[in-house]
Amino acid sequence: MTITQWLLFFVVIQVIHFLGTWKLYVRAGRKAWESAVPVYNAVVLMKIINRPWWWVFLLFIPIVNLLMFPVVWTETARSFGFNTYKDTALVVLTCGLYLFYINYATDAPYIKDRSLQPKSSNGEWVSSIIFAVVAATIVHTYFMQPFVIPSSSLEKTLLVGDYLLVSKFHYGARTPMTTIGTPMLHDSLPKIHTKSYLSKPQLPYFRLPGFQKIKRNDIVVFSWPVDTLVDIRPGFMRGSVRKPVDKKSNYVKRCVGMPGDSLEVRNGYVYINGVQNELPDRTRLQYSYTLITKTPFITGPKDKNGYQYTPTDLAFSRYEISDISGIRDSNSGVYYQTVHMTDESYKKIKNNTNVIKVEKNIFEKENGSRDLFPHNNNDWTVDYYGSIYIPEKGKTVVITPESIPFYKRIIEVYEGYEMGEERTIDVSGTQVLLNGNPITEYTFKQDYYWLMGDNRHNSQDARAWGYVPYNHVVGKPVFVWFSMDNNPHKTGFFSRIRWDRVFTTVSGTGKPTSFKWVLFILVGLFVASFFKKKKPATK
Repeated sequence: MTITQWLLFFVVIQVIHFLGTWKLYVRAGRKAWESAVPVYNAVVLMKIINRPWWWVFLLFIPIVNLLMFPVVWTETARSFGFNTYKDTALVVLTCGLYLFYINYATDAPYIKDRSLQPKSSNGEWVSSIIFAVVAATIVHTYFMQPFVIPSSSLEKTLLVGDYLLVSKFHYGARTPMTTIGTPMLHDSLPKIHTKSYLSKPQLPYFRLPGFQKIKRNDIVVFSWPVDTLVDIRPGFMRGSVRKPVDKKSNYVKRCVGMPGDSLEVRNGYVYINGVQNELPDRTRLQYSYTLITKTPFITGPKDKNGYQYTPTDLAFSRYEISDISGIRDSNSGVYYQTVHMTDESYKKIKNNTNVIKVEKNIFEKENGSRDLFPHNNNDWTVDYYGSIYIPEKGKTVVITPESIPFYKRIIEVYEGYEMGEERTIDVSGTQVLLNGNPITEYTFKQDYYWLMGDNRHNSQDARAWGYVPYNHVVGKPVFVWFSMDNNPHKTGFFSRIRWDRVFTTVSGTGKPTSFKWVLFILVGLFVASFFKKKKPATK
């Protein structure tokens, strides 16, 4: 919806509110006109129902207001004596229109000093749950959101099974654009896997001020630019669906390219404006290696000869290897395995007596693929990519048939459809057409970033789908509050907990320090307070 459409919608709501409540305002000793003044009428209504004035703010917070409106409608009805279960059901099921009946068809007097305490334990539970959900939704939306690492693209910097707390206020919280949805659920309902939201109406994009800008090499949580990706393979967009920006799948990568940068990948390493990018000391870059061994070192499926892989002295955790796959050569009897590991792990593993050969895989230019963004160059690979310009807000670029593949999605989707404007880019001969009109240059409306995984040969990142717009930025991971190892060879809940990662910071220098003692203290205080409440009072 455009700003004009939202203003019209707001005016209609105000008219409905005035028509349905003006007599109730009068019965409560107020003036009829007070029910017609936007925002002020809500402040007056809070006084009528004996609720705090700050509830007004909750009525204007998307998603939260879906919980608050039924509460306010119910409280208004109860302020005039309509407090039975039947009245509550009618006011909620009619979306507040039951107040029209109370306003015009009854002479029910205003109850000035009515009790605000629930008349039953059920009512108390409902009130507690509603406001617990309201508080949690506000924290989840504007301050801190839990997030779990779903893939190995940042191994071994962040691990699969790390549970993060993501700060919304570092970069400024993005206010919800989706107005109708289930609180604290992202895009689907558990178990039944259907949408947890309605795509329309949509609010315009807005971000609250933050106290920090995105810096180079920050780890960033963002809304997946290509919506939802079912098949995670570079450039292969099967299953992609169009979703609102704030309901796109959330992912986490490292920001290696900033607005205005010229970026290139050479031999697997990122160069910014011609200079190799210097990464923080906690970064653990991984690449794929071909490993030839006498025996396999991780359990896997049976090969065509029926041989079952079994663990040997090449321990999975010892060498910090991830994403293993391989086959047994039936002629030589040796095992060809592809593993992903750091340079440090390579130095350790190459001298093992079980290893015949280990070699880093480098994807040369002659093995280029159109799977990589912008999907029109056969020379680029994950190890030799670019050079590419990262768009900056306010900067203008020349648009030609050769350059448009880099900016087509920006113009059509990120700065077109997602901002409420339908745009179509076409190429006719030597001309580029925007909605049928020739275009020779374009000025960007927002900043863009280049996000990549630290597992450079096993990460679907900007090399596959291109730029990340600033309005897709969700927040900054600040804390690993829990970590669970999914290694199938580990059994038992407690043995799978990575205790050295519990309550560790994401950023910083040196080896992460665990503050798990804070967790133990908090759990101890909770248990102590629980038993203190249960202890009978002494006479």
